[in-house]
Amino acid sequence: MNNYGMMEQEEIFSKVLRAGRRTYFFDVRATKAEDYYLTITESKKFTNDDGSYHYKKHKIYIYKEDFAEFREILAEMTDYIIREKGDEVISERHQKDFKKEYETPSSETETTEEVKSTESFTDVDFDDI
Repeated sequence: MNNYGMMEQEEIFSKVLRAGRRTYFFDVRATKAEDYYLTITESKKFTNDDGSYHYKKHKIYIYKEDFAEFREILAEMTDYIIREKGDEVISERHQKDFKKEYETPSSETETTEEVKSTESFTDVDFDDI
């Protein structure tokens, strides 16, 4: 058995949450003293240009002595997000037609910006180089 196998104890209880390209693994593991702790692993799939893929993983360990505070803070943070922004997902990645208010200028503003952007350029003749 390699060192990695010795460090990662066998899962006692596991749950998986699949969320698009991300997968979350919740695993109860045992310490050498046979006490339990929780690991949460985020695994994210990335596709290469050639069609092959790889995963990047991030893992956190949560021990029993931190459960109460961790649970309180997690509940506080998730409640805050839902209270402030609701539970509807608002993002360009999830809604292709989503536009922020300031990203949809009126035609008058758009025309002015186009004129300004062309005025800032200088005519360049590449034959001079």
